[in-house]
Amino acid sequence: MKNTVATFAQAKAEGRKLAMLTAYDYSTAKLEDEAGIDGILIGDSLGNVVLGYEDTLSVTVEDMIHHSAAVARGAKNALIVCDMPFLSYEVSVPDAVRNAGRLLKEGRANCVKLEGGEEVCPQVAAIVAAGIPVMGHLGLTPQSINAFGGFKVQGKSEAAARKLISDAKALEAAGAFAIVLEAVPAKLAALVTKEVGVPTIGIGAGAGCDGQILVYQDMLGMFSDFCPKFVKRFANVGEAMRDGFANYIDEVREGSFPSAEHTFKIDDEVLEKLY
Repeated sequence: MKNTVATFAQAKAEGRKLAMLTAYDYSTAKLEDEAGIDGILIGDSLGNVVLGYEDTLSVTVEDMIHHSAAVARGAKNALIVCDMPFLSYEVSVPDAVRNAGRLLKEGRANCVKLEGGEEVCPQVAAIVAAGIPVMGHLGLTPQSINAFGGFKVQGKSEAAARKLISDAKALEAAGAFAIVLEAVPAKLAALVTKEVGVPTIGIGAGAGCDGQILVYQDMLGMFSDFCPKFVKRFANVGEAMRDGFANYIDEVREGSFPSAEHTFKIDDEVLEKLY
């Protein structure tokens, strides 16, 4: 059964935790979908884990469309959420609506996610008014990494905590159907979760959120450039991949692959006629 924004709202009402992961390609999305994931985020984190950038700022709308469409082809039941990349919504409300529409129309996403609080509420309201569901994102917002001065936990002071709560309420009032809380103290995230009527999805924000999300390369041990404190390794796929690659290289170089079982036959009579 297809997950929708209504499914997410119902999950919060019933106290059922929501599980989300990122994906950026057809094969991964298909596997996550078959496992029963509630939602898949095509995150602008693809800039780091897929495209090799140092941050998410270089990711374009075209990049997001390309990867979102691939994910949508692989996942039939999960809610497909696509990130709006840097400067695709901040400049103007019309730009925000237009780019959000492209992510649905060309990228085949079900909804979009954008970063920021009260300052982006006009964009959120306009996108929602255009019939496009919006997921908010507060706390550590990677597109603002230069303003934050690095990857730091957010909301630790009284003023910052009050602003986080205020921003969450503002996003809900603007029409956001859910809010990601990233790198927020667990007790504060739990408080925000109680203060808003929409689901909160935590990443480094404790178990008090209505759901959780991780970058799948992080939780499978496939991305070793940087591993945040909040990541748990659920499998060592990266190690298994390196071993598999090394074994393949060895067998090719020593001539043991391909063996007879991996080759096709031809009748000797046919070959004799070639001479």
